[in-house]
Amino acid sequence: MAGRRTNLALLAALVVATGTGVGAFAVGTVTGRTMVVAHGVAGIAVVLLSPWKQQIVRRGLRRRRRAHRAGLVLLGLVAVTVAAGVAHAADAGPFAGVTAMQVHVTAAVLAVIPAAWHVARRPVRLRLADLDRRATVRAAALTLGAGVAWRAADALYVLGDGGPRRFTGSHERGSDAPDRMPVTQWLSDVVPDLAPGQWALEVADADGVRRLSVRDLRAAPSVTRRAVLDCTGGWFAAQTWSGVPLAAFVAGDAGRRVVVTSTTGYARAFPVEALDHLLLALDVAGAPLSPGHGAPARLVAPGRRGFWWVKWVRRISVDDLPPWAQPPFPVQ
Repeated sequence: MAGRRTNLALLAALVVATGTGVGAFAVGTVTGRTMVVAHGVAGIAVVLLSPWKQQIVRRGLRRRRRAHRAGLVLLGLVAVTVAAGVAHAADAGPFAGVTAMQVHVTAAVLAVIPAAWHVARRPVRLRLADLDRRATVRAAALTLGAGVAWRAADALYVLGDGGPRRFTGSHERGSDAPDRMPVTQWLSDVVPDLAPGQWALEVADADGVRRLSVRDLRAAPSVTRRAVLDCTGGWFAAQTWSGVPLAAFVAGDAGRRVVVTSTTGYARAFPVEALDHLLLALDVAGAPLSPGHGAPARLVAPGRRGFWWVKWVRRISVDDLPPWAQPPFPVQ
Protein backbone atom coordinates (compact mmCIF):
# COMPACT_ATOMS: atom_id res chain seq x y z
CA MET A 1 0.00 0.00 0.00
CA ALA A 2 1.43 3.41 -0.98
CA GLY A 3 2.60 5.68 1.82
CA ARG A 4 0.11 8.45 1.24
CA ARG A 5 -2.80 6.02 1.02
CA THR A 6 -1.64 4.37 4.24
CA ASN A 7 -1.65 7.78 5.91
CA LEU A 8 -5.12 8.55 4.54
CA ALA A 9 -6.44 5.20 5.72
CA LEU A 10 -4.92 5.69 9.17
CA LEU A 11 -6.34 9.19 9.42
CA ALA A 12 -9.80 7.91 8.49
CA ALA A 13 -9.55 5.05 10.99
CA LEU A 14 -8.42 7.39 13.78
CA VAL A 15 -11.19 9.89 13.03
CA VAL A 16 -13.80 7.11 13.09
CA ALA A 17 -12.30 5.63 16.27
CA THR A 18 -12.36 9.03 17.99
CA GLY A 19 -15.89 9.90 16.90
CA THR A 20 -17.35 6.51 17.78
CA GLY A 21 -15.42 6.50 21.05
CA VAL A 22 -17.11 9.73 22.08
CA GLY A 23 -20.44 8.37 20.90
CA ALA A 24 -19.94 5.09 22.75
CA PHE A 25 -19.47 7.05 25.97
CA ALA A 26 -22.87 8.64 25.47
CA VAL A 27 -25.02 5.65 24.53
CA GLY A 28 -27.00 3.92 27.24
CA THR A 29 -29.48 1.83 25.29
CA VAL A 30 -28.90 -1.19 23.10
CA THR A 31 -29.61 0.91 19.99
CA GLY A 32 -26.12 2.34 20.43
CA ARG A 33 -24.40 -1.00 19.95
CA THR A 34 -23.51 -0.08 16.36
CA MET A 35 -21.43 2.81 17.70
CA VAL A 36 -19.49 0.51 20.01
CA VAL A 37 -18.90 -2.08 17.28
CA ALA A 38 -17.68 0.62 14.88
CA HIS A 39 -15.28 1.85 17.57
CA GLY A 40 -13.77 -1.60 17.99
CA VAL A 41 -13.51 -2.20 14.23
CA ALA A 42 -11.80 1.17 13.70
CA GLY A 43 -9.31 0.36 16.46
CA ILE A 44 -8.44 -2.98 14.87
CA ALA A 45 -8.07 -1.26 11.48
CA VAL A 46 -5.38 0.94 13.07
CA VAL A 47 -3.56 -2.21 14.19
CA LEU A 48 -3.84 -3.81 10.75
CA LEU A 49 -2.37 -0.72 9.11
CA SER A 50 0.57 -0.53 11.51
CA PRO A 51 3.00 -2.67 9.43
CA TRP A 52 2.72 -0.25 6.49
CA LYS A 53 2.93 2.77 8.79
CA GLN A 54 6.04 1.29 10.37
CA GLN A 55 7.80 1.40 7.01
CA ILE A 56 6.82 5.04 6.54
CA VAL A 57 8.12 5.93 10.01
CA ARG A 58 11.45 4.24 9.34
CA ARG A 59 11.93 6.18 6.12
CA GLY A 60 11.03 9.41 7.87
CA LEU A 61 13.41 8.86 10.78
CA ARG A 62 16.34 8.63 8.39
CA ARG A 63 15.78 12.30 7.52
CA ARG A 64 16.29 13.36 11.17
CA ARG A 65 13.74 16.19 11.17
CA ARG A 66 12.57 17.83 14.39
CA ALA A 67 9.00 17.64 13.15
CA HIS A 68 9.18 13.88 13.64
CA ARG A 69 9.08 14.31 17.41
CA ALA A 70 5.38 15.18 17.42
CA GLY A 71 4.76 12.24 15.12
CA LEU A 72 6.57 9.89 17.47
CA VAL A 73 4.58 11.25 20.43
CA LEU A 74 1.38 10.66 18.47
CA LEU A 75 2.51 7.16 17.56
CA GLY A 76 3.24 6.36 21.19
CA LEU A 77 -0.10 7.70 22.42
CA VAL A 78 -2.02 5.78 19.75
CA ALA A 79 -0.15 2.60 20.70
CA VAL A 80 -1.00 3.10 24.38
CA THR A 81 -4.63 3.83 23.47
CA VAL A 82 -4.95 0.64 21.44
CA ALA A 83 -3.12 -1.51 24.01
CA ALA A 84 -5.26 -0.16 26.87
CA GLY A 85 -8.42 -0.74 24.81
CA VAL A 86 -7.42 -4.36 24.25
CA ALA A 87 -6.63 -4.73 27.96
CA HIS A 88 -10.05 -3.38 28.90
CA ALA A 89 -11.79 -5.68 26.43
CA ALA A 90 -9.93 -8.60 28.02
CA ASP A 91 -11.14 -7.43 31.46
CA ALA A 92 -7.63 -6.76 32.76
CA GLY A 93 -7.69 -5.63 36.37
CA PRO A 94 -6.52 -2.20 37.54
CA PHE A 95 -2.82 -1.52 37.96
CA ALA A 96 -1.74 0.78 40.81
CA GLY A 97 -5.36 1.88 41.15
CA VAL A 98 -5.64 2.89 37.48
CA THR A 99 -7.98 0.98 35.17
CA ALA A 100 -7.33 0.12 31.54
CA MET A 101 -10.32 2.23 30.51
CA GLN A 102 -8.86 5.28 32.27
CA VAL A 103 -5.57 4.81 30.44
CA HIS A 104 -7.41 4.24 27.15
CA VAL A 105 -9.45 7.44 27.40
CA THR A 106 -6.60 9.59 28.76
CA ALA A 107 -4.18 8.54 26.03
CA ALA A 108 -6.84 9.08 23.35
CA VAL A 109 -7.61 12.59 24.59
CA LEU A 110 -3.92 13.48 24.80
CA ALA A 111 -3.39 12.17 21.26
CA VAL A 112 -5.76 14.75 19.78
CA ILE A 113 -3.26 17.63 20.08
CA PRO A 114 -0.23 15.99 18.39
CA ALA A 115 -2.60 14.45 15.81
CA ALA A 116 -3.96 17.87 14.83
CA TRP A 117 -0.43 19.32 14.74
CA HIS A 118 0.87 16.41 12.68
CA VAL A 119 -1.93 16.67 10.12
CA ALA A 120 -1.52 20.45 9.87
CA ARG A 121 2.26 20.21 9.35
CA ARG A 122 2.15 17.27 6.95
CA PRO A 123 -1.24 17.38 5.22
CA VAL A 124 -2.19 14.55 2.88
CA ARG A 125 -4.66 15.75 0.28
CA LEU A 126 -7.28 13.43 -1.10
CA ARG A 127 -7.05 12.82 -4.88
CA LEU A 128 -9.58 11.32 -7.24
CA ALA A 129 -7.14 8.46 -7.83
CA ASP A 130 -7.47 7.58 -4.13
CA LEU A 131 -11.09 6.67 -4.83
CA ASP A 132 -10.47 4.34 -7.76
CA ARG A 133 -11.70 0.76 -7.84
CA ARG A 134 -8.48 -0.74 -6.46
CA ALA A 135 -8.40 1.68 -3.53
CA THR A 136 -12.08 1.04 -2.83
CA VAL A 137 -11.54 -2.73 -2.83
CA ARG A 138 -8.59 -2.34 -0.45
CA ALA A 139 -10.62 -0.15 1.90
CA ALA A 140 -13.46 -2.65 1.85
CA ALA A 141 -11.03 -5.51 2.50
CA LEU A 142 -9.47 -3.61 5.41
CA THR A 143 -12.88 -2.90 6.93
CA LEU A 144 -14.02 -6.49 6.45
CA GLY A 145 -10.79 -7.84 7.93
CA ALA A 146 -11.09 -5.54 10.93
CA GLY A 147 -14.70 -6.59 11.40
CA VAL A 148 -13.84 -10.28 11.26
CA ALA A 149 -10.96 -9.76 13.70
CA TRP A 150 -13.25 -7.87 16.10
CA ARG A 151 -15.86 -10.63 15.95
CA ALA A 152 -13.21 -13.33 16.45
CA ALA A 153 -11.79 -11.51 19.47
CA ASP A 154 -15.28 -11.19 20.95
CA ALA A 155 -15.91 -14.92 20.39
CA LEU A 156 -12.58 -15.84 22.00
CA TYR A 157 -13.49 -13.77 25.05
CA VAL A 158 -16.77 -15.66 25.41
CA LEU A 159 -15.15 -19.07 24.80
CA GLY A 160 -12.50 -18.21 27.35
CA ASP A 161 -15.28 -17.98 29.96
CA GLY A 162 -15.04 -14.20 30.13
CA GLY A 163 -17.37 -12.55 32.62
CA PRO A 164 -20.66 -10.92 31.66
CA ARG A 165 -20.19 -7.99 29.30
CA ARG A 166 -22.74 -5.44 28.20
CA PHE A 167 -23.21 -4.13 24.65
CA THR A 168 -21.20 -1.05 25.68
CA GLY A 169 -18.21 -3.27 26.45
CA SER A 170 -18.61 -2.74 30.20
CA HIS A 171 -17.88 -5.68 32.51
CA GLU A 172 -20.17 -6.76 35.33
CA ARG A 173 -19.24 -5.55 38.82
CA GLY A 174 -21.50 -6.10 41.83
CA SER A 175 -24.94 -6.78 40.39
CA ASP A 176 -27.35 -7.27 43.32
CA ALA A 177 -24.39 -6.75 45.65
CA PRO A 178 -23.93 -2.97 46.00
CA ASP A 179 -20.99 -3.36 48.38
CA ARG A 180 -19.03 -4.85 45.45
CA MET A 181 -19.81 -2.00 43.08
CA PRO A 182 -16.80 0.27 42.45
CA VAL A 183 -16.98 3.73 43.99
CA THR A 184 -16.32 6.12 41.13
CA GLN A 185 -16.88 9.80 40.48
CA TRP A 186 -16.51 12.04 37.45
CA LEU A 187 -13.11 13.76 37.23
CA SER A 188 -12.58 16.03 40.25
CA ASP A 189 -15.61 14.95 42.28
CA VAL A 190 -14.96 13.48 45.73
CA VAL A 191 -17.19 11.64 48.17
CA PRO A 192 -18.64 14.31 50.49
CA ASP A 193 -19.20 13.83 54.21
CA LEU A 194 -22.97 14.27 54.59
CA ALA A 195 -24.99 13.73 57.73
CA PRO A 196 -28.51 12.56 56.74
CA GLY A 197 -30.01 14.43 59.66
CA GLN A 198 -28.57 17.73 58.40
CA TRP A 199 -29.14 17.10 54.69
CA ALA A 200 -32.09 18.61 52.86
CA LEU A 201 -33.14 18.57 49.22
CA GLU A 202 -34.06 21.89 47.65
CA VAL A 203 -36.74 21.78 44.96
CA ALA A 204 -37.38 24.82 42.77
CA ASP A 205 -40.23 24.51 40.27
CA ALA A 206 -43.54 26.10 39.32
CA ASP A 207 -44.81 25.59 42.89
CA GLY A 208 -41.98 27.67 44.34
CA VAL A 209 -38.93 26.72 46.38
CA ARG A 210 -39.14 24.20 49.21
CA ARG A 211 -36.87 21.90 51.20
CA LEU A 212 -37.42 18.20 51.79
CA SER A 213 -35.61 16.19 54.45
CA VAL A 214 -34.75 12.51 54.28
CA ARG A 215 -37.74 11.92 56.60
CA ASP A 216 -40.02 13.75 54.14
CA LEU A 217 -38.80 11.64 51.25
CA ARG A 218 -39.14 8.39 53.14
CA ALA A 219 -42.67 9.34 54.13
CA ALA A 220 -43.64 9.67 50.46
CA PRO A 221 -44.92 6.63 48.52
CA SER A 222 -41.88 4.64 47.46
CA VAL A 223 -41.42 2.73 44.22
CA THR A 224 -38.90 0.06 43.25
CA ARG A 225 -37.22 -0.13 39.87
CA ARG A 226 -34.76 -2.51 38.32
CA ALA A 227 -32.11 -0.56 36.41
CA VAL A 228 -28.57 -1.02 35.14
CA LEU A 229 -25.89 1.45 36.17
CA ASP A 230 -23.43 1.41 33.26
CA CYS A 231 -20.38 3.47 34.18
CA THR A 232 -18.13 4.99 31.53
CA GLY A 233 -15.30 3.64 33.68
CA GLY A 234 -15.98 0.29 31.99
CA TRP A 235 -18.23 -1.57 34.45
CA PHE A 236 -21.94 -2.14 34.97
CA ALA A 237 -24.20 -3.41 37.74
CA ALA A 238 -27.88 -4.35 37.68
CA GLN A 239 -29.55 -3.30 40.92
CA THR A 240 -32.98 -2.90 42.47
CA TRP A 241 -33.37 0.76 43.41
CA SER A 242 -36.04 2.20 45.71
CA GLY A 243 -37.06 5.80 46.19
CA VAL A 244 -39.40 8.55 45.02
CA PRO A 245 -40.09 9.29 41.33
CA LEU A 246 -39.19 12.87 40.48
CA ALA A 247 -42.63 13.29 38.91
CA ALA A 248 -44.15 12.81 42.39
CA PHE A 249 -42.67 16.00 43.82
CA VAL A 250 -41.34 18.08 40.90
CA ALA A 251 -43.76 20.16 38.78
CA GLY A 252 -42.32 20.32 35.29
CA ASP A 253 -45.29 21.84 33.44
CA ALA A 254 -43.77 25.35 33.52
CA GLY A 255 -40.34 24.52 32.12
CA ARG A 256 -38.43 22.73 29.39
CA ARG A 257 -35.82 20.95 31.46
CA VAL A 258 -35.13 19.69 34.98
CA VAL A 259 -31.65 20.20 36.41
CA VAL A 260 -30.34 17.80 39.06
CA THR A 261 -27.41 19.17 41.05
CA SER A 262 -25.07 17.39 43.46
CA THR A 263 -23.67 18.68 46.73
CA THR A 264 -20.34 18.85 44.88
CA GLY A 265 -21.74 21.17 42.20
CA TYR A 266 -21.90 18.44 39.57
CA ALA A 267 -25.12 18.79 37.53
CA ARG A 268 -27.01 17.23 34.63
CA ALA A 269 -30.10 18.55 32.83
CA PHE A 270 -32.93 16.40 31.45
CA PRO A 271 -35.99 17.22 29.35
CA VAL A 272 -39.07 17.57 31.53
CA GLU A 273 -40.60 14.70 29.56
CA ALA A 274 -38.10 12.43 31.35
CA LEU A 275 -39.55 13.17 34.80
CA ASP A 276 -41.68 10.03 34.77
CA HIS A 277 -38.58 7.88 34.21
CA LEU A 278 -36.26 9.49 36.77
CA LEU A 279 -36.05 8.17 40.31
CA LEU A 280 -34.52 9.78 43.39
CA ALA A 281 -33.18 6.64 45.04
CA LEU A 282 -32.69 6.32 48.80
CA ASP A 283 -32.08 2.56 48.90
CA VAL A 284 -30.42 -0.09 46.76
CA ALA A 285 -30.96 -3.83 47.13
CA GLY A 286 -33.19 -3.16 50.12
CA ALA A 287 -30.64 -1.17 52.14
CA PRO A 288 -29.84 2.56 52.40
CA LEU A 289 -27.29 3.89 49.94
CA SER A 290 -23.69 4.02 51.13
CA PRO A 291 -21.82 7.36 51.05
CA GLY A 292 -19.73 6.24 48.09
CA HIS A 293 -22.80 5.33 46.10
CA GLY A 294 -24.65 8.59 46.64
CA ALA A 295 -26.23 8.69 50.11
CA PRO A 296 -28.52 10.16 51.25
CA ALA A 297 -30.08 10.32 47.75
CA ARG A 298 -28.94 9.76 44.19
CA LEU A 299 -30.55 9.93 40.80
CA VAL A 300 -31.42 6.78 38.87
CA ALA A 301 -31.69 7.48 35.13
CA PRO A 302 -32.51 4.22 33.29
CA GLY A 303 -31.17 3.99 29.75
CA ARG A 304 -28.40 6.56 30.37
CA ARG A 305 -24.72 6.08 31.14
CA GLY A 306 -23.47 6.47 34.69
CA PHE A 307 -22.42 10.12 34.46
CA TRP A 308 -26.11 11.04 34.23
CA TRP A 309 -26.83 9.30 37.56
CA VAL A 310 -26.09 12.30 39.78
CA LYS A 311 -24.98 11.32 43.29
CA TRP A 312 -25.47 13.23 46.57
CA VAL A 313 -28.37 15.18 45.06
CA ARG A 314 -28.78 18.56 46.76
CA ARG A 315 -31.03 20.51 44.40
CA ILE A 316 -33.61 19.81 41.70
CA SER A 317 -34.83 22.76 39.66
CA VAL A 318 -36.95 23.41 36.59
CA ASP A 319 -36.11 26.13 34.07
CA ASP A 320 -37.01 27.17 30.56
CA LEU A 321 -33.66 26.53 28.88
CA PRO A 322 -33.43 23.79 26.25
CA PRO A 323 -32.15 20.45 27.63
CA TRP A 324 -29.14 20.53 25.29
CA ALA A 325 -27.86 23.79 26.82
CA GLN A 326 -25.09 22.00 28.72
CA PRO A 327 -21.79 20.33 27.84
CA PRO A 328 -22.36 16.87 26.31
CA PHE A 329 -20.08 15.54 29.03
CA PRO A 330 -19.61 17.18 32.46
CA VAL A 331 -16.55 19.44 32.70
CA GLN A 332 -16.13 19.14 36.47
